[in-house]
This record gives sequence, C-alpha cells and structure tokens, in this order.
Amino acid sequence: MKILITGSNGLLGQKLIEYYQSNTEHHLIATARGADRFSKKYGYEYYSLDISNQLEVNRVIELCRPDVLINTAAMTNVDACESDKIGCDLLNVEAVKFLVQACNEYHVHLVHVSTDFIFDGTHGPVDENAIPNPLSYYGESKLKAEQYVMQNAHSWSIARTVLVFGIVSDMSRSNIVLWAKSALESGKEIQVVSDQFRTPTLAEDLAIGCALIANQRAKGIYNISGKDFMSVFDLVYQVADFWKLDKNLLKMSSSEGIKQAAKRPPITGFRINKAVRELGYQPRSFKEGLAILDQQLKSI
Repeated sequence: MKILITGSNGLLGQKLIEYYQSNTEHHLIATARGADRFSKKYGYEYYSLDISNQLEVNRVIELCRPDVLINTAAMTNVDACESDKIGCDLLNVEAVKFLVQACNEYHVHLVHVSTDFIFDGTHGPVDENAIPNPLSYYGESKLKAEQYVMQNAHSWSIARTVLVFGIVSDMSRSNIVLWAKSALESGKEIQVVSDQFRTPTLAEDLAIGCALIANQRAKGIYNISGKDFMSVFDLVYQVADFWKLDKNLLKMSSSEGIKQAAKRPPITGFRINKAVRELGYQPRSFKEGLAILDQQLKSI
C-alpha cells in the first residue's frame, strides 16, 4: 500500500515517518512545504508540497498515486488563527478542499486529522457522536474542514485528537510538556489553568492511531487520544513530579486569569472505546509517555 503524508516536517508527520520506517510492508511518501527536515532519510520518498496550492496538490497526487493520504498539515496555533483568519482558512479549510478533490479524482482514501477544539467544552470526555460547537476560529476552521470531508470525500476517515505532546530530533516543535519542563528548569514561576481538562496524547500514539486507520482504510470518525483525563494543572504538576522540579513554581490560575486571544473549551478529552474496539488502538498512560520523552531527550 502507498501511504502519502502531508505536513511531514511537523511533530505528527515525523512520528508517522518513524512508524512506517519500522513497518516496511507499506511504501511511504512524505510531503511538506520546503525541504525535508526529518533526520533519518531512508525508507521513504520526499516531495515538497504546499497543500494550499491546488496545482501542487494535483501534481503530487497524480505523480505518486497513493492508496491513502494522511493529512497532518494545519495551522494549529489557536491564537494566531484568531488574528490571521485568512491564513487559517487557507490552510485549514481551502487546502482540505483541494486534497478532497484530488483524492476523489485519483481514488485515494483520505485520513484527515482534526481536534477537540471543535467542541465548546461544556462536558467531557466525549465520544465520536458529540455535537460540535467551536469557541475559537481555529475550532471553526477545523469543523468546516470536517464537514467538507464528510460531505464530499468519496472515501474518508477523520482522526480527532487532543493536546499532542512529543519531541522531534531538532527540537523545532514545542508543546505544553516541553514548555513546562523548560520553564521549571530555569526557575520561572508559571501560571497554569486548573479549569481546563484534557486527555493528553503522546505523538507516537497518535501516529499509530492514524496508521491503524490508514492501514485498514477504516471509514468514519475515530477519537485518537491519550486515555488519562486530567486538568492542565495536573498535567504540568505531573511533569514537575516526573523530572523532580520545583512544584512551588506552579501557580494555579483560571482561564479568565490568563489572557489569550482565542477561547479554549473548558472540558474536552475523548472517549476512545471505538478506536480500541475497532482498530486495536492502545495508547500509553501519560506517565509512560513522559518516560518515553525522557529517553528521547537523553539521546539527542
């Protein structure tokens, strides 16, 4: 099976390359904007691809003729999406339309990655049947893309995820775990919200979940997240505890107390029973994820 990944320079994209390098029964094609930034360049082809350019999308998909396309490319900075709505729409909505149209033309199954931010956070964890109601422009853009995929793609899956953490070899991507660890190591006090709840997701687990969907061409919506439901404050507290950092530097705050351009849903997190039952998805615990990061950091 030929698998094409978009956004392969990102955290999830790089973890998917690692996954397929160790699962060689599939032919992997990695694509991203600009040069290939993955450190171990073997076991896959690479093409530069800007998914917001319809001509490039058509050219690469016609050339490669993949069986499955996993779309990991997106504008994911929630506050930046609020201030740059045109850029957000281009990458998160219009580009997805280009991918859907090309996938339909060349009979490609599309796996599209989405987010818990399509929900308003009144309750959680939620399953795949929860009713979306986004609070931010980022959430709106991802919901529009989902709706377009469901209404127009001939063969599709949606993999929704939550608060992804992990590292890439050049440390060019940050996330809440690395941010908290770095701030605490430098002795900084940090304000952390205690009224937002999530099921944080190890990037390797998300990659495995996306690959399970792709390899089975499983159709429909799947929640692919971690299994541990916790507040963001508890998440950061566990980071401090794992690396034996000063917990006195952690200052509890409400969402109102931290000024951010975009609203965050208070309670999300996912029920992952469907992915466990239908795909065989088995995510690690949050603490197991921290131990994996620790080993990776020691080897950089």
